[in-house]
Amino acid sequence: MYKYKRYLSLNIEPHQSIFLWGARKTGKSTYLKNLYHDSIYYDLLKTDLFLRYIKTPSLLREEILALPAEKLSLPVIIDEVQKVPALLDEIHWLIENTETTFILCGSSARKLKQQGTNLLGGRAIKYNFYPLVYPEYKEDFDLLRIFNHGLIPSHFLSSNPRKLLQAYIEDYLTNEIRSEGYVRNVPAFSRFLDSTMFSHGEMINYSNIARDCGIDSKTVKEYYQILVDTLVGYLIYPYTKKVNRNIIAHTPKFYYFDVGVANRISKRQFETLTGAGAGKSLEHFILTELIAFLNLTDSDYNLYYWRTNTKLEIDFILADHFSMPIPIEVKSSVLVHKSELKAMKAFMEEHKVSKGYVVCRENSMRKISINNDKEILIMPVKEFLGYLWEQNIK
Repeated sequence: MYKYKRYLSLNIEPHQSIFLWGARKTGKSTYLKNLYHDSIYYDLLKTDLFLRYIKTPSLLREEILALPAEKLSLPVIIDEVQKVPALLDEIHWLIENTETTFILCGSSARKLKQQGTNLLGGRAIKYNFYPLVYPEYKEDFDLLRIFNHGLIPSHFLSSNPRKLLQAYIEDYLTNEIRSEGYVRNVPAFSRFLDSTMFSHGEMINYSNIARDCGIDSKTVKEYYQILVDTLVGYLIYPYTKKVNRNIIAHTPKFYYFDVGVANRISKRQFETLTGAGAGKSLEHFILTELIAFLNLTDSDYNLYYWRTNTKLEIDFILADHFSMPIPIEVKSSVLVHKSELKAMKAFMEEHKVSKGYVVCRENSMRKISINNDKEILIMPVKEFLGYLWEQNIK
């Protein structure tokens, strides 16, 4: 049964196909099967299909050409298309020479890009798929559950997600990434994954991680890029549009795509929402909602963080080329004191920003005025998420 109605809406125009990218188990296949339950569906995770098409990719073209017209009135769905890159040449020909529409679903475009594979030359629109987002699960909103389970649908709904999370880490983050040929030195990659529990959500020190893992800094950067390309992580870069201070300008932060996966890697299990670990998890959770929101709503904003060498820091900055940046700070406090707003005030003053947001665990929203021309909104987590997805954060 399909418990949650997913937020994503696919708009397929005539002669237009789609790439749908998302990490494993986020629900792509279930979503597509519910949306197009009568479509022809190829799942390249099935060994027999994988071997059939990797040996003779032209079989796909021949099979689709033999389909009756009523079957081709719906999109043809090919799941895990990155496993057989040569199929994209056949798909390209079919798009050019027939009325066939495709939805090409996958968990990584890395292999396709590395092999210089035909990515259909703009004939397919790219969509991203995420774990559950607030509009989908808001009736079941529970921070403690989110921290311990994460928002991969099967994990969030499980009564005991620990084994599911551990299997995800072992079977996908390590074994499948290795089997796809992304990593040659598996022991070093395993040590690297362990190291991410200490550096998650912090500015990356490539040299320290390289020393701890027994590899060079270039390899560490490559490992981070593998996690990004396989859609299980994000690199967030500093905001540097206007620099009057000594701003940290180049070093990214890394976050996993799901708070439950990150906490399982770090061996964290929460009984309460207090403590430094819960604070980091709240920051991470808000980040995942922001990233999904920006992509699913086709926002022009990009996501950054801001930090000075004097350690003034804002967790997230939404910015584009035309509007004032939007600073968002995340606090696990149940009461935010004005003394905690030093960084927010400094950023707003320096960048001439009139409004900032602090997401916290207070019970109700309140407003703090600064110099009669600026305001900071202190917002409970759930209220902030409602504002965000209603597109009122501006």
